[in-house]
Amino acid sequence: MTGDWLDAVRERAGAAGELVSVIVAAADGSAPREPGAWMLVDRTGQTGTVGGGRLEWEAARTARAMLAAPAGPWRRDLRDYPLGPDLEQCCGGFVRLLYERIGPEELEGLQPAAPDGGLFLHPVSSGAPVEIVTGRQAAKALPFAAAKPAVEILSGQAPRATVLTPARTSGEERWLIRPVEPPGTPLYLYGAGHVGRAIVRALDGLPFAVTWIDTDEARFPPDVPGGVRQLATRDPVGIAAAAPDGAFHLVLTYSHAMDYDICYALLADNRFGFAGLIGSGTKRARFFKRFRDGGLGEAALARLTCPIGVPGIPGKEPATIAVTVAAQLLHRLAASDAVSGADERHA
Repeated sequence: MTGDWLDAVRERAGAAGELVSVIVAAADGSAPREPGAWMLVDRTGQTGTVGGGRLEWEAARTARAMLAAPAGPWRRDLRDYPLGPDLEQCCGGFVRLLYERIGPEELEGLQPAAPDGGLFLHPVSSGAPVEIVTGRQAAKALPFAAAKPAVEILSGQAPRATVLTPARTSGEERWLIRPVEPPGTPLYLYGAGHVGRAIVRALDGLPFAVTWIDTDEARFPPDVPGGVRQLATRDPVGIAAAAPDGAFHLVLTYSHAMDYDICYALLADNRFGFAGLIGSGTKRARFFKRFRDGGLGEAALARLTCPIGVPGIPGKEPATIAVTVAAQLLHRLAASDAVSGADERHA
């Protein structure tokens, strides 16, 4: 997701002093990552990925050579990589990578936040800063090569996708235009026990904005992945009731009574995108009887997933459960996106 790029740049450049941002500007054929994918490389490490393997090794090597060269404002390089024998990759595709060196001066020029719905505009040539635009009027003020595709994306005339503009005339600036994406689907995870901890680790790097809820702050581990919001509260039911429409929920607290209350609130309100309850077949049967006794109908009960995780994969270890839950959430997210896309096409 491109929405994480600016935060990651600020965090890593702040710690390392300077880095090189490597972005997939274009891809064709059987490429390992899609346009817009990125990684950040400093002198001692890296984060993110442009596809792994020899391609990523070459990209990291090129980025560190760029860091070793004399500095200049917004140093850039655009390179092509055929994915054939030279890279020891048999994908048969093609990848174009944009390199940008970002140091203290470049970092200072970046806005503190990139609002959802906006666009990152990266000039391909060195010298000019990255632009961030949020509306069509601001986009119209850009050079024509960037303004036209930016306006089309912001107005909905073109898909919200990463675009590398062509060079139509000699000397015309090229631009890499990337949508600023939201931080991810809101996911509320109730319970900081062993399974909750494993699931939070498994979700790291996936397209979810995780709010992790428990009744005691001391139950959270010290090594929580970045971006996870921790919330200690005596009223998890109230948090569930106040969650945004379409949010995902995973219920796995230390208390069956608390699990029941949270699930009942979710099912009665019926605004969630996914609701999953940890438990055995016996727990499911007991809870569903209580739900029916409490006035919930079959349509509401059919929306609750219990047990959680991909069926057919044995193992009760927290890590095993976490992997299957992460896969289940991604599958449900893809299904939701497909439905939303169909709704938009028929609107």
